[in-house]
Amino acid sequence: MRMTLHTDYALRMLIYMATQPDDLCTVNDVAEAYQLPRNHLLKVAQTLRDLGFVETTRGRAGSVRLVKPPGEIVLGALVRATEEEFSLAECMQAQGRPCAISPACQLKGMLHEALAAFLAVLDKYTLADIASDLDILGPFLGINVKATPEKG
Repeated sequence: MRMTLHTDYALRMLIYMATQPDDLCTVNDVAEAYQLPRNHLLKVAQTLRDLGFVETTRGRAGSVRLVKPPGEIVLGALVRATEEEFSLAECMQAQGRPCAISPACQLKGMLHEALAAFLAVLDKYTLADIASDLDILGPFLGINVKATPEKG
Protein backbone atom coordinates (compact mmCIF):
# COMPACT_ATOMS: atom_id res chain seq x y z
CA MET A 1 0.00 0.00 0.00
CA ARG A 2 1.17 3.49 -0.74
CA MET A 3 -0.27 6.31 1.35
CA THR A 4 -1.26 9.52 -0.35
CA LEU A 5 0.79 12.67 0.11
CA HIS A 6 -2.13 14.08 2.05
CA THR A 7 -1.81 11.34 4.70
CA ASP A 8 1.98 11.59 4.67
CA TYR A 9 1.83 15.34 5.26
CA ALA A 10 -0.84 14.90 7.93
CA LEU A 11 1.46 12.54 9.81
CA ARG A 12 4.37 14.96 9.47
CA MET A 13 2.27 17.88 10.68
CA LEU A 14 1.09 15.92 13.70
CA ILE A 15 4.62 14.78 14.50
CA TYR A 16 5.79 18.39 14.44
CA MET A 17 2.98 19.45 16.77
CA ALA A 18 3.59 16.47 19.07
CA THR A 19 7.18 17.56 19.62
CA GLN A 20 5.81 20.83 21.04
CA PRO A 21 2.49 19.89 22.64
CA ASP A 22 2.39 22.98 24.87
CA ASP A 23 3.21 25.44 22.10
CA LEU A 24 1.13 26.76 19.23
CA CYS A 25 2.63 26.36 15.79
CA THR A 26 1.78 27.65 12.37
CA VAL A 27 1.46 25.95 9.03
CA ASN A 28 4.48 28.02 8.00
CA ASP A 29 6.50 26.47 10.85
CA VAL A 30 5.67 22.99 9.58
CA ALA A 31 6.30 23.93 5.94
CA GLU A 32 9.73 25.32 6.80
CA ALA A 33 10.69 22.41 9.03
CA TYR A 34 9.92 19.81 6.36
CA GLN A 35 10.47 21.96 3.26
CA LEU A 36 6.92 21.22 2.11
CA PRO A 37 4.50 23.39 0.13
CA ARG A 38 2.53 25.69 2.45
CA ASN A 39 -0.63 25.62 0.32
CA HIS A 40 -0.84 21.84 0.51
CA LEU A 41 -0.26 21.93 4.27
CA LEU A 42 -3.10 24.43 4.65
CA LYS A 43 -5.43 21.82 3.14
CA VAL A 44 -3.97 19.15 5.41
CA ALA A 45 -4.51 21.36 8.47
CA GLN A 46 -8.13 21.86 7.42
CA THR A 47 -8.62 18.10 7.05
CA LEU A 48 -7.05 17.46 10.46
CA ARG A 49 -9.32 20.12 11.96
CA ASP A 50 -12.42 18.65 10.31
CA LEU A 51 -11.48 15.20 11.61
CA GLY A 52 -11.00 16.50 15.16
CA PHE A 53 -7.25 15.93 15.46
CA VAL A 54 -6.31 19.62 15.71
CA GLU A 55 -7.87 22.97 16.39
CA THR A 56 -7.00 26.02 14.36
CA THR A 57 -7.17 29.75 14.71
CA ARG A 58 -7.52 31.93 11.65
CA GLY A 59 -5.96 35.18 10.68
CA ARG A 60 -2.53 36.70 10.50
CA ALA A 61 -1.44 35.00 13.72
CA GLY A 62 -3.26 31.78 12.87
CA SER A 63 -2.05 28.60 14.48
CA VAL A 64 -2.72 24.90 14.89
CA ARG A 65 -2.43 22.67 17.90
CA LEU A 66 -3.32 19.14 18.91
CA VAL A 67 -6.73 18.59 20.42
CA LYS A 68 -5.65 15.42 22.27
CA PRO A 69 -2.37 14.35 23.85
CA PRO A 70 -0.09 12.54 21.38
CA GLY A 71 -0.57 9.28 23.28
CA GLU A 72 -4.28 9.32 22.41
CA ILE A 73 -3.84 9.72 18.65
CA VAL A 74 -3.70 6.23 17.15
CA LEU A 75 -1.85 6.07 13.85
CA GLY A 76 -4.22 3.51 12.34
CA ALA A 77 -7.20 5.75 13.04
CA LEU A 78 -5.44 8.70 11.44
CA VAL A 79 -4.58 6.73 8.30
CA ARG A 80 -8.12 5.37 8.00
CA ALA A 81 -9.51 8.89 8.37
CA THR A 82 -7.21 10.58 5.85
CA GLU A 83 -6.96 7.94 3.13
CA GLU A 84 -9.79 7.99 0.62
CA GLU A 85 -9.33 4.53 -0.84
CA PHE A 86 -7.60 1.36 0.28
CA SER A 87 -7.70 -0.54 -3.01
CA LEU A 88 -4.43 -2.38 -3.41
CA ALA A 89 -5.32 -3.60 -6.88
CA GLU A 90 -7.64 -2.37 -9.61
CA CYS A 91 -10.04 -5.25 -9.05
CA MET A 92 -10.64 -3.97 -5.51
CA GLN A 93 -11.69 -0.48 -6.66
CA ALA A 94 -15.36 0.39 -6.80
CA GLN A 95 -14.84 1.91 -10.26
CA GLY A 96 -12.18 -0.62 -11.34
CA ARG A 97 -12.43 -2.67 -14.49
CA PRO A 98 -13.70 -6.21 -14.00
CA CYS A 99 -11.09 -8.93 -14.01
CA ALA A 100 -11.52 -12.06 -16.11
CA ILE A 101 -10.54 -14.38 -13.23
CA SER A 102 -12.39 -12.51 -10.48
CA PRO A 103 -14.82 -15.36 -9.61
CA ALA A 104 -11.92 -17.78 -9.04
CA CYS A 105 -9.19 -15.38 -7.87
CA GLN A 106 -7.58 -15.87 -4.48
CA LEU A 107 -5.47 -12.71 -4.68
CA LYS A 108 -8.21 -10.30 -3.62
CA GLY A 109 -8.64 -12.09 -0.28
CA MET A 110 -4.89 -12.09 0.30
CA LEU A 111 -4.68 -8.39 -0.42
CA HIS A 112 -7.53 -7.67 2.00
CA GLU A 113 -5.66 -9.70 4.62
CA ALA A 114 -2.43 -7.79 3.93
CA LEU A 115 -4.21 -4.43 4.24
CA ALA A 116 -5.81 -5.50 7.52
CA ALA A 117 -2.36 -6.50 8.83
CA PHE A 118 -0.90 -3.13 7.74
CA LEU A 119 -3.61 -1.23 9.60
CA ALA A 120 -3.39 -3.55 12.63
CA VAL A 121 0.29 -2.68 13.01
CA LEU A 122 -0.49 1.05 12.84
CA ASP A 123 -3.24 0.53 15.43
CA LYS A 124 -0.57 -0.55 17.92
CA TYR A 125 1.17 2.84 17.81
CA THR A 126 0.31 6.39 18.74
CA LEU A 127 1.69 9.75 17.78
CA ALA A 128 3.61 9.71 21.07
CA ASP A 129 5.54 6.64 19.88
CA ILE A 130 6.85 8.61 16.91
CA ALA A 131 7.52 11.93 18.60
CA SER A 132 8.75 10.78 21.99
CA ASP A 133 12.45 11.63 21.59
CA LEU A 134 12.69 15.37 21.09
CA ASP A 135 16.47 15.26 21.51
CA ILE A 136 16.69 13.32 18.26
CA LEU A 137 13.80 14.88 16.29
CA GLY A 138 14.24 18.48 17.42
CA PRO A 139 17.39 19.34 15.48
CA PHE A 140 16.00 17.86 12.27
CA LEU A 141 12.86 19.97 12.60
CA GLY A 142 14.67 23.14 13.64
CA ILE A 143 13.19 22.96 17.13
CA ASN A 144 15.30 24.25 19.98
CA VAL A 145 15.48 21.56 22.58
CA LYS A 146 15.07 23.22 25.98
CA ALA A 147 17.68 22.26 28.50
CA THR A 148 16.25 20.24 31.35
CA PRO A 149 17.46 20.99 34.85
CA GLU A 150 19.87 18.47 36.28
CA LYS A 151 18.57 16.29 39.06
CA GLY A 152 20.64 16.39 42.19
